[in-house]
Amino acid sequence: MPESLSINEFASFNLAILVYFLGVRLNKKIPFLNRFNIPEPVSGGLLVAFVALLIYLGFDKEIGFSLKSRDYLLFCFFTAIGLNARFSDLAKGGKPLLLLLFLTVGYMLLQNIVGTGIALAMGLPTGFGLLGGTVSLVGGHGTAIAWGPKLVADYGVPGAVEIGAATATLGLIAASLLGGPVGNYLIEKRGAKPAADRPEEAPMIGIESDREGGTSVTHTGLMRSLLVLNIAIGLGVWLQEALKTWFGLDLPVFVVCLFCGIVLSNTVPALFPKMTWPARSRSLAVLSDLALGIFLTMSLMSLQLWTLAGLAGPMMLILAAQILVAGLFIVVVLFPVMGRDYNAAVLGAGFAGFSLGATPTAIANMTAVSKHYGPATQAFLVLPLVSAFFVDLANAVIILLFLGG
Repeated sequence: MPESLSINEFASFNLAILVYFLGVRLNKKIPFLNRFNIPEPVSGGLLVAFVALLIYLGFDKEIGFSLKSRDYLLFCFFTAIGLNARFSDLAKGGKPLLLLLFLTVGYMLLQNIVGTGIALAMGLPTGFGLLGGTVSLVGGHGTAIAWGPKLVADYGVPGAVEIGAATATLGLIAASLLGGPVGNYLIEKRGAKPAADRPEEAPMIGIESDREGGTSVTHTGLMRSLLVLNIAIGLGVWLQEALKTWFGLDLPVFVVCLFCGIVLSNTVPALFPKMTWPARSRSLAVLSDLALGIFLTMSLMSLQLWTLAGLAGPMMLILAAQILVAGLFIVVVLFPVMGRDYNAAVLGAGFAGFSLGATPTAIANMTAVSKHYGPATQAFLVLPLVSAFFVDLANAVIILLFLGG
């Protein structure tokens, strides 16, 4: 057994900040990373993960990071998306939202067809193919761990939890590395560059002037934003428990927090018009960017790459096929259907993120592309709503469909 070296919460959190700056430095020094819009947390986080792998192989020491604060950062990020959302924006984005939802469900079916098809061709059970499909890729670590015991007990897939977690890890790496190059290809080679004379847009859903001081970030603005974030998160945690207890509906906490943010931002300002509300302020944007950056850095630097050694040859074949299918689907299907424009290209980068990894990876991919080429408001509006709200619900139905109910 390897010796375990645990790094406490305080050290892990601050190390993540240092690793983020390491990623910034790497992106400046290595043209490839900057050219293909690899997010800074990915550059720094993966380097640390590989160093941890070398320590494990060379010194038989297993480095583990404490990640308790990571969940809170995830809640902050998604709640900020909710606070910035307006029902009027959702109405404006109705058609792109429905198109992306339709494409996403279609892709999830395709992902499971690829996974189960290869598994069955190699004489493996359907459940094994689903681990190389939406259980671990679109679903991520949480879904893989949740479905693993059932696949072991009821569907004859030994080691499903471990295989699923390892597959989700490799999918997250692939998602982090695929999004930037795909977005870059669509923009540079498929004519999706933003028009030079188009009106300036704001990233995410939009940033407007703070009432407390124009467009500046102030200490009162930051405190106000943090207070509202925490209120929405508290409501989200309570509501998630209530839904689970009363109705048996076990939604991810970050999804419920996002919903609470939307409800608060579309009710409180109307009921109390004189209240200064932090939605779309630069103060809230700073907190959102901080939460996303540190969350993704912690996620990637804590990857235990030595667990990938447990992946069987068939699973590696399925994963290779899934990466190829994801890239082709984005270029051949999603990009044309979503309009062949700049927003469609940024959506393509984001779709690579959550189709193989997770929603924060998708947002990081889109952020990296938009920093290089310019903001893409519509892309940042519709993708989180589809990937955060609808995907988990649709995935449960699709997995049961492939398992035969």
